[in-house]
Parts: sequence; structure tokens; C-alpha cells
Amino acid sequence: MSALTDVSQHQVTDTVVEPAPNGFAPHSHVGGRTVNDRPDGSHMVRTTSLDVADHPVPTSKFEAWRFTPLARLRGLHQEAPFTGSVGTDLEVEIDAPDEIDVVHVRGAAADQLRGSAGLHPTHRPVARAWHATDQVLLVDIPADAQVVEPVKITVDGRTADKAAAGHIVVRAGTNSRATVLIHYTGSATFVENVEVVAADGANLTFVATHEWAPDTVHLAHHRIRVGRDATVKHGLLTFGGDLVRIYATAQYDGPGGSVELLGLYFADAGQHLEHRLVIDHTVAQCTSRVLYKGALQGRGAHTVWVGDVMIQATALGTDTYEMNRNLLLTDGARADSIPNLEIETGEIVGAGHASSTGRFDDEQLFYLQSRGIPEDVARRLVVRGFFTEVLARIGVPEVTEHTAGIVEQELAITGI
Repeated sequence: MSALTDVSQHQVTDTVVEPAPNGFAPHSHVGGRTVNDRPDGSHMVRTTSLDVADHPVPTSKFEAWRFTPLARLRGLHQEAPFTGSVGTDLEVEIDAPDEIDVVHVRGAAADQLRGSAGLHPTHRPVARAWHATDQVLLVDIPADAQVVEPVKITVDGRTADKAAAGHIVVRAGTNSRATVLIHYTGSATFVENVEVVAADGANLTFVATHEWAPDTVHLAHHRIRVGRDATVKHGLLTFGGDLVRIYATAQYDGPGGSVELLGLYFADAGQHLEHRLVIDHTVAQCTSRVLYKGALQGRGAHTVWVGDVMIQATALGTDTYEMNRNLLLTDGARADSIPNLEIETGEIVGAGHASSTGRFDDEQLFYLQSRGIPEDVARRLVVRGFFTEVLARIGVPEVTEHTAGIVEQELAITGI
């Protein structure tokens, strides 16, 4: 793998990036004005604005922040300065097939790219990060490209003492097929905006693995924009860090779009891992599936999962289902799980959700032990099987293999 600034293909540029050849729909930016996606008072709707002043400093009384330990955010939700930088305090390395351009963009070109997915900040930290960086990392997949090898991006934090801001845009052109893998490691205090855009007919798999050091705080907003007859798999695998909070939203540009939000997380003692999802069905004949699974061990391990799905009156023929399951491996761990559905039309294929939190299934353990398998081995097999469904649906062999190794390391902590 090579450092971002060392390879001519992955160059820093100030050239304006033209979106038209890849078949992307035009988008506009709204400056500092507040934009409400839904002005009808839905409790799932958040105020979106590029103006930091439109986002008050969150407190524990805010519904969207009531589970988050604000005192551990290092002032990222207030006025903590972004004195760190991507490329210095967070080193970025790229390994990309020749068919795909990965470029670090600055200046007017970066301004043009921001908002490609219709992304506008929904809370104060990411609004601050939007303005704190003049760089965008663009992954540009050409129209009709059928790329077998994945794009691999590694973000390695060098210090948690200086806060840094980042912005990534992944664009999959019309009728393209590709996989993008991002791996986060090291120590950081980091706020990030990530935009994933799939043009009409594209098939994109995007997976972010968070294997941060124990002193990291990472806040992010992922915005997914799905074109007509496009398919997006979006995976979040979250293990390391002191506090990781990711807010992911998805919207559709045309009928036939499909999005699958997949997540796997493993929290240890004292860790706070939080995932919040919003899927806004505004277009007819679109599909969404959500599957998140988490395991927790150790006193003070805390996970939060909130899944909001809105089906608007215009979204006839919607088919959606979301599920979150949590496995408590030890005493002293806590998992909060809140699925929500808001439906404004009865003309849909289906809509449902499910959530469960519990300990080992005694029947599964008894079955394995009755076949002569020792209890400690049986417990490990149950945990591995618990995560298998998520990894199978992501469908990237090297992600499955790497994640299996991480899970084994996690289980070794408590000797399960």
C-alpha cells in the first residue's frame, strides 16, 4: 500500500471534478440556510444545515444525544478546535485498482463535491467538521466499470491529542459494480462526513471497519444516495475506540433502488459504541433491509442502536425490514435498542422491525455440549454463529476473515 500523496494516481488536485460523465444527477448546495427534509413535524426528522449556529450545543436532554456520554466527547460537540489534519495526524494509505480514481481534492473542486449525496449536517459536530477541512477524499468509480478487486483505504491515527476533521465522497457511476473498504486504526479524535452515491443501475458495496485504539473518539455522519435500480450494501464493523458514534442516513433518487445497512459491533468494558440509522422512503418501489448485531462484555460496556424508517405517502410499493440483536456475554454490560417505523401509506409490500437483547441461548449450549463439545468451546461457537449472518450478507471474503480474527481476540479477553 502507498501513502496518499506519494502516488500520482492518488494525487492532490484543485481541478473542478465534473460529475456528468458518470451519470450522476445534479445537486445543489444551500449555503448557510436551514433545510428541512420533512417540514410536517415528523419526530424522525432532524434539522439539516451547513450553518453551525443552527445546531445548538447538545445536552443529555436532546433525544438524539440522551444515550451519549457527552463528557467523553473532548469538546467536539462544543468549540474544541480542529488543530489536527488528515495526512499528518491521520495518515491515509490507498490501494486501488487501475480502473478507479482515488484523489485527494482541495479548493473549488472540494466545494463542488461536498453535498454530492444530498448531505447536510444534522448535528453540531459534523457541521463544524464540514467547515474545518478544505479537503475531500474522492473515490470515483467510472460508469459501466465492473471492478473485481476492492478499493482499500486505511486511515491510521497518530494522536488523540489533536482533533481532526475529514470528508469522504464515494461515487459509483451508472451501471458500475465495485467494493470499497475503509479500515480505521490507531489513536484519534476525529469527526467525519462520509457520502456514498450510487448512480442509476450501480451496484456498490461499502464497508468501514473501526479497529481504533482504546483512546479514540470518532463521530461520523454517513449519507447514502441510491439511484434508480441501484443497489448499495453499507457495512459498519465497530470494535475499537473509547467512544464511537455513527449516524447513517439513506435516501432514494428513483424507483427500484435497494439499500442494505449491515452492522456488527463488539463492546468491551467501558466502551461506548452508538449507531443511529435513518432510511427515508420517498420514492415508489424501493427496498431497504437493516441487520445489526452486537456483543458486549465487561462492566460499563454500552452499545446504542436506533433505527428509524420512514415510509412517506409517495413511497408506494415499499418493502422494508430492520432487525437489531444484542448478545450480553457478562454482567455489567448494557445494550439500548430502539427500532422505529413511521408509515404514511398502506400501499406497501411489507414493513417490519425486530429487536432483542439477551444472554447465551441455553438450548444451543445444551445441544452442543450434549454432542461432546466442552462448554467454553460451545460458547465460542455460539458467538461465531451469532455474527455469521451479517458477514455472509456483506459477502466480502477478506472482511469475513479479518473480522473472525477480531472476534477471536475479543473472546479471549474474558476467556469465553
